[in-house]
Amino acid sequence: MFVARSIAADHKDLIHDVSYDFHGRRMATCSSDQSVKVWDKSENGEWHCTASWKTHSGSVWRVTWAHPEFGQVLASCSFDRTAAVWEEIVGESNDKQRGLSHWIKRTTLVDSRTSVTDVKFAPKHMGLMLITCSADGVVRIYEAPDVMNLSQWSLQHEISCKLSCSCISWNPSSSRAHPPMFAVGSDDSNVTYGGKVQIYEYNENTRKYAKAETLMTVTDAVHDIAFAPNLGRSFHVLAIATKDVRIFKLVPMRKETTSSGPTKFEVQIVAQFDNHNSQVWRVSWNITSTLLASSGDDGCVRLWKANYMDNWKCTGILKGDGSPLTGSSGQPTAMSTVVGSSVQTSQNALNGMSAGRYFFPPLDPPRAGTRYGHLLPPSSLIEHCDAEPVQPQQQALLHRHSSRALVPLPEAEGQ
Repeated sequence: MFVARSIAADHKDLIHDVSYDFHGRRMATCSSDQSVKVWDKSENGEWHCTASWKTHSGSVWRVTWAHPEFGQVLASCSFDRTAAVWEEIVGESNDKQRGLSHWIKRTTLVDSRTSVTDVKFAPKHMGLMLITCSADGVVRIYEAPDVMNLSQWSLQHEISCKLSCSCISWNPSSSRAHPPMFAVGSDDSNVTYGGKVQIYEYNENTRKYAKAETLMTVTDAVHDIAFAPNLGRSFHVLAIATKDVRIFKLVPMRKETTSSGPTKFEVQIVAQFDNHNSQVWRVSWNITSTLLASSGDDGCVRLWKANYMDNWKCTGILKGDGSPLTGSSGQPTAMSTVVGSSVQTSQNALNGMSAGRYFFPPLDPPRAGTRYGHLLPPSSLIEHCDAEPVQPQQQALLHRHSSRALVPLPEAEGQ
């Protein structure tokens, strides 16, 4: 079941973004009131505001956390054409701020001539790097040469995307087989121009980012984009929030040994959902990339999950107040397959608190008094695939993957 907790954010205007740190114990919010607030989760599950300060001279669109390996570091971007990096300082609070964490601005990035619409820290294995995108269609990548000195950032790459940029996402894969890669989405309202999502890949030979792919089928404005965490896959999965929810698979094609250009991909759309019946504004993956959360103008958060046959379906719906929506046409009324907590639905997923994608072959119920009953998976992790009749080929698949019967351990002598 879902447990919802309301938080009195006390922002004076619209809240544009909510971001959780690596551990899911801290949260940052940003708003058109030009401020950022930091929240800490207490032992009893309550969220408390521990810092609030004015960050920009315009609406703050996005806020994001760096990996904790680099300290408690935030980045924000704004309509005032800048991005800023903030660091928490411990033990330097004055009497008025006693009990509140103290955040100081380490740098302001002023290269953009228009509104900076998104900002993201690079995956940890790439070092302390930051990417921004702007309404003028330019993506900029910065690097901090010295992670101990966050006031020094150098502009490493400047890439023109030709379209107004609205959102950006790093590919989190740390595999040596996958060069650094990011996807950028455009909110350009001209639907006659396709390719609102572009994929860029780093080339070791030229030491520059080059366009590897354009998703020509995405013709509507893109509001959010998110690469799924890569746990050893050879391909990439990308979720897109536009007028609906779309999930793409990017399969790298075999590269010619003499080719020095970017990787070519076979682009497959694996799922497309218009259940929100409205614009979709955010998409977010859990840490194992088995669960996707989306939110839209219908005032609902919807959870999407693939079964063992890689068929994606809606597995839960939350209304704006956090209560589950049941009984809607074509949607499940049972919510027991997903575990949620508070208004963190998508971030709980990010921290692996959801059931995840597990399929267990049918097992006979354990006999009373036997020793292998505890080896069965907990009921919350068992996905009952009763939505569709089992086809003969699926029965053969299940039979091939079913485990042998477990033999009870011999009773010890003297018992």
